[in-house]
Amino acid sequence: MVTEIAAHPLLPNLITPLPGPKAKEIIARDHVVLSSSYTRCYPLVMKRGEGAIVEDVDGNHFLDFAAGIAVVASGHCHPRVVDAIQKQAAEFLHMSGTDFYYESMVRLAEKLAALAPGDVPRRVYFGNSGAEAVEAALKMARYHSGRDKFIAFFGGFHGRTMGALSLTGSKVTQRRGFGPMLPVQHIPYAYCYRCPYGKEPSTCDVECVKVLEDRLFKTILPAEEVAAIFVEPVQGEGGYLVPPKKFHEELRRIADKYGILLVHDEVQSGMGRTGRMFASEHFGVTPDIVTLAKGIASGMPLAATIARAEVMNWPRGAHASTFGGNPVSIAAALTTIELLEESLLANAATIGNYMMTRMREWPGRFRCVGDVRGLGLMIGVELVYDQQTKERAPELRDQLEMLAFERGLLILGCGPNSIRLCPPLIITKDQADFAMDTLEQCLQHLER
Repeated sequence: MVTEIAAHPLLPNLITPLPGPKAKEIIARDHVVLSSSYTRCYPLVMKRGEGAIVEDVDGNHFLDFAAGIAVVASGHCHPRVVDAIQKQAAEFLHMSGTDFYYESMVRLAEKLAALAPGDVPRRVYFGNSGAEAVEAALKMARYHSGRDKFIAFFGGFHGRTMGALSLTGSKVTQRRGFGPMLPVQHIPYAYCYRCPYGKEPSTCDVECVKVLEDRLFKTILPAEEVAAIFVEPVQGEGGYLVPPKKFHEELRRIADKYGILLVHDEVQSGMGRTGRMFASEHFGVTPDIVTLAKGIASGMPLAATIARAEVMNWPRGAHASTFGGNPVSIAAALTTIELLEESLLANAATIGNYMMTRMREWPGRFRCVGDVRGLGLMIGVELVYDQQTKERAPELRDQLEMLAFERGLLILGCGPNSIRLCPPLIITKDQADFAMDTLEQCLQHLER
């Protein structure tokens, strides 16, 4: 659909049918030469971005509530981030921090070690992506513990490289045809709205974790062989699920009891996404290892694996990366952290609360909305056919994505039947209102 030209410069402006003629031509070429494994939800062909606004090749402007899959924390092309990148690019582009030294790498590691949850000494390993951060954590856990097995959660997403894929329990299409995997035992992720055990909210979190002690450790998985438990503090691709605090407390208790490392995968939930630097902070639990990527450098490729100093005790040459800790990406990360501390953390918390206050009413207003949940600007909306049976509605979710796109709002799905709202942390109330107004129009359309 084509809308009237918007008067507001920070809101969408659609001037052609979607996709436009230039977009159609590029998409046709893409289908010939790009990997068939890529997932594209709708026909957006980007040309440029500024803040939370994306312009496509036909001149249409969209409001980005996906942020490049929760990556551009400070918005597209934040002037201070761009300036930091340009200055570093003019000095040197690469020297490989695994073989040589440069001060900015030390500075960022010092900053991350200080920011990580828990007042304990930390060390930092740099990679290029979330999957690489997870792979480093897997290797480190095995080396430190002398154990070879892992525990992860159904619905969890940790990446698509072989080790990370072994942990991932999100979609069968991500695993089909790639076995054998590492020895990983998956268990349910606690979430009260649809507890796998049908318990009350006050008990379901404990019951989910008791699977470890009452079933796995007594039957098929010796606790003394488990190196680490990998968990997303707030589950991302699995549906933007926010567990009860007791869930994480119980995981920490079990990890301590059996000498197992607790790894918090903060690739999607970290770097201010939930209104705090780390989602772990909402639950008061200190992990042994934290994995970061996505929002850490506002669009530049960078990842970090942060561990207690005594855990990151592997020897020289045990693990390395040619490009991990690239100086240009580090410059972007240092500036991103400055912006987070100055204003973006507070804005994510404020705007997130503002949106949730309104969106919590949606299950009462729309029959197809089963649940709204989230922290900060990490908000999930679950689509159902029936609120009583909680029957999932993946088709309605997919329709909602497309309806929003046709109105100039970019969103993404997560889990089997939810949408995720993970905009840049700079968004304004006007932009939040536009997104909520648009989604309400789309939900009304679905119900008709």
